[in-house]
Amino acid sequence: MFIKILFIVLFLIVTIGVGIYCRKKATDVNGFVLGGRAVGPWLTAFSFGTSYFSAVIFVGYAGQFGWNFGLASTWIGLGNALIGSYLAWRVLGRRTRVMTQHLGSATMPDFFEKRYDSKALKLMAAAIVFIFMIPYTASLYNGLSRLFEMAFGIDYWICVVIMAFVTGLYVVLSGYVGTALNSLIQGIIMLVGIVVVVISVLNVHGGLAESVRLLSEVSSDTAGAGVYTSFLGPDPVALLGVVLLTSLGTWGLPQMIGKFYAIKSEKSIMTGTIVSTVFAVIVAGGCYFLGGFGRIFVTQDSVDANGVDSIIPAMLEMLQSDVVIALVIMLVLAASMSTLSSLVLTSSSTLTLDFIDPMKKKPMSESSKMIVMRIFLVFFIVVSAGIAIVQANTKVAFITDLMGISWGTMSGAFLGPFMLGLYWKRATKPAVWTSFIFSVCINVTFMAFKLSKNTAMLPKLLQTSSNVGVVAMLMGIVLVIVVSLATKKPDKNKVDEMFSCYDKQVVVSAKERME
Repeated sequence: MFIKILFIVLFLIVTIGVGIYCRKKATDVNGFVLGGRAVGPWLTAFSFGTSYFSAVIFVGYAGQFGWNFGLASTWIGLGNALIGSYLAWRVLGRRTRVMTQHLGSATMPDFFEKRYDSKALKLMAAAIVFIFMIPYTASLYNGLSRLFEMAFGIDYWICVVIMAFVTGLYVVLSGYVGTALNSLIQGIIMLVGIVVVVISVLNVHGGLAESVRLLSEVSSDTAGAGVYTSFLGPDPVALLGVVLLTSLGTWGLPQMIGKFYAIKSEKSIMTGTIVSTVFAVIVAGGCYFLGGFGRIFVTQDSVDANGVDSIIPAMLEMLQSDVVIALVIMLVLAASMSTLSSLVLTSSSTLTLDFIDPMKKKPMSESSKMIVMRIFLVFFIVVSAGIAIVQANTKVAFITDLMGISWGTMSGAFLGPFMLGLYWKRATKPAVWTSFIFSVCINVTFMAFKLSKNTAMLPKLLQTSSNVGVVAMLMGIVLVIVVSLATKKPDKNKVDEMFSCYDKQVVVSAKERME
């Protein structure tokens, strides 16, 4: 117990220390929200990766999808690396940085206003972020608390309060720069932690070969033995849906896209692409690979009684090393706090800059914006913590449901309008409205059926939050294209001026980019 407490206390001291150290870089809105658009490649890459993967992935998704798909769930992690990290950087990174700076936008809703010439779009986008970011934020506490209960035997609400207080303290003090620097430290812990944990858990059954052999003897209700060690698992179609939701979803999430706003240079993009992809392969690939062995640690009766969120904690409970357990706690704490800090910073800045400020007759001063953003930071953390505690007591939904609904709604609404807005001059305002409305409607409808336990009444394709999210994202892209072609073209002169930033000639040194 001493070792566990020592590790956690040291981690929290370093985290708060970073917030205090970086507080001088958060004196204005640009510095607080974007780090002055001068954040280096390693900080940006680790900030992207740690915002991507949290306790939701390690405890919720790894446990549930490892149980459902076996070792084939590793494809989810590899999809996260290729589509969610590498392609996201390649397709969106440079263009996002160039156009958002040209338009002077600091948030995704602000981009929609300036790109599509509509204040109403900005308000609607800000409302979507405000409403659907909270359940996503609340889901982060659940996985962490289960591990804390396992390791320390303390009440759930105490875990939530500690995590909320420390995260709120360093984000309020330091803003984006402090969050990014802490993400670098937290990311290193995650990289080391996942490697040690995978090796330690597999050694419980005698190593990798023996663990795979035991898993190959497990059969499912619809297939014989070996299905959970097969190349694509028992349900390849469902697996593909999860890969697309968790990978393509990053392309439309404000807290992920916001990392590209703050990139410093061309070199930062190239380095960030490689670092974030390698990070995703190790962390996400390792998490889902570990979850794939759940069936040789936990019985079906145990899962029926305690839920899929209990699978990973049950696997870790079999470890005998206090040092490894302490490292696991630090890993999940680091993953959760980095994602939580990114979410609440995005939520508070969006609500302040894109909703509160436009509503006022007189524009807010820099100091007023800073005060309001910090107030909303605290507000989001308190509300999400409260929801997490209530949810744990009422058992309304699993971790994956909370995350899937929020992730699917925001990505479905924003992915098509944002990506096509960077590349296609023909995209129109009505098309963006269509994408927003469709995503909200389909996800809220699913949520209503889920809460009433009537999802069986829906078409088979729409009976899981992951499938609903994927449909919302893909249909969002289709709807933006179709509706744009069917509606009036945007003003040519205005759009040409926006896209002129891509044609601007720049001169850089050979070390940054060869001729």
